[in-house]
Amino acid sequence: MKKISEAIKRRPIIGWAIFVVVLIIVFLLGLLAASITERRAEIATLYSNKKVEIKGINPHSSEWGINYPREYDTWLKTKNMDFQSKHHGNIKQDVLEQRPEMVVLWAGYAFSKDYTAPRGHSYAIEDIHHTLRTATPTNSSDGPQPATCWTCKSPDVPRMMNEIGIENFYKQKWGALGKEIVNPIGCADCHDPKTMALTITRPALIEAFTRQNKDIKQSTPQEMRTLACAQCHVEYYFTKDGNYLTFPWDKGISVEAIEQYYDNSNFSDWTHALSRAPMLKAQHPDYELFSLGPHAQRGLSCADCHMPYVSEGGIKYSNHQVMSPLKNIASTCQTCHRDSEEKLMNYVYEYQDKAIEIRTRLENELAKTHILAKLAWDKGANEKEMKGVLKLLRQAQWRWDFVVASHGSTFHAPVESQRILAHGLDKAMQAQLELQKVLFTYGVHNTNLPDISTKAKAQKYIGLDMDKLNKEKKDWINTTVPKWLEQAKKEGKLSKL
Repeated sequence: MKKISEAIKRRPIIGWAIFVVVLIIVFLLGLLAASITERRAEIATLYSNKKVEIKGINPHSSEWGINYPREYDTWLKTKNMDFQSKHHGNIKQDVLEQRPEMVVLWAGYAFSKDYTAPRGHSYAIEDIHHTLRTATPTNSSDGPQPATCWTCKSPDVPRMMNEIGIENFYKQKWGALGKEIVNPIGCADCHDPKTMALTITRPALIEAFTRQNKDIKQSTPQEMRTLACAQCHVEYYFTKDGNYLTFPWDKGISVEAIEQYYDNSNFSDWTHALSRAPMLKAQHPDYELFSLGPHAQRGLSCADCHMPYVSEGGIKYSNHQVMSPLKNIASTCQTCHRDSEEKLMNYVYEYQDKAIEIRTRLENELAKTHILAKLAWDKGANEKEMKGVLKLLRQAQWRWDFVVASHGSTFHAPVESQRILAHGLDKAMQAQLELQKVLFTYGVHNTNLPDISTKAKAQKYIGLDMDKLNKEKKDWINTTVPKWLEQAKKEGKLSKL
């Protein structure tokens, strides 16, 4: 300080320079403090200064967006289809075209007709309209799917459940609610309109907790950042009586615990058209596998990575463009990990590649096993001879599907996913060994497998008339869907995006 003082005495200009610099710093700090104070004041008055009052279950996200423009603007970006990683992204992809063995694995089930990779939440309604799995219902009693298939697609669902009752909602046919369920996944699916706190709007999750003697209302805010997603991103099934949507967690959430639940209930989703095995179809057990992985075990939530926080001045909010964390590693992975983007992305790909290696082998062996089982039946095999084969087939494909149907499973829980796939491969090979014994009994020593190298060839092999199905769907989309949307628009039920 003495040297500075002497320097100022010799050259006063130095003192003035220091004074100006300090003045500028103080001024800038004052601006920053004012900005933060202003932002905090904005947060403090956010609820009291709402421009519109959101009442009841309002499925119109555009109206919520008037009060919460930042979150709404990022939610609108779920319509973007501009990201492609090594394995999928947010663009529409025909998975059956890429992996035609899956057609055989789902023979006799609607997924053999059509299965595309998921896109953003904005496409939830459009995609369920266009998939061949929902067929072409023309009236309120027409099938084939129940209204339960709408459950995770729209905030119109809790609105309708409130209006007509939960059980009655599930008992309807899918086509009966076409003019009611019209808005894609949005604000009302996860938020309380009065407080904006995360909330559970789907009864199945609450019911699953209750059966395990847990009170979901006691969940912490951090836990809710996962449970809001777990309303839909889970394994579930429809009861045979009333198509009531149920989470099979009573014995636990592992692949074996859920399998035991289904076995004890004597439940199967369908009987395989080739092998005649009583099959299970996994839905999307994302919550189950995420819960068994390293990130969940360290206290992270789904939203931490898929809806990272964004800061604007003193305001901190979640980015509602729900999508792969690989889209923006700087605001997701690198908030915890100090490696470069390239290294972090390569870590993810390494996990995925190793699991996919086992998955691909398992898909091939499962397709082969179903085909050989059909051959055994054709040669005269009886139920007693095939019982062990069918049980192993059910177990093997359940493990395959549990991993394949889960979004991001091989990253969420890489060790658990590879364990499940390895056990699935083991059971598929055991099934083949049992089949060889049966086939040998009927004099079959050599087999020629059909050509299922493309989606078209595989679908033809299992007996699907795809030209007919695609034409019927196209006509239906051009006639029925516009009527649904026009009716909803006329009645004020369709949100203005």
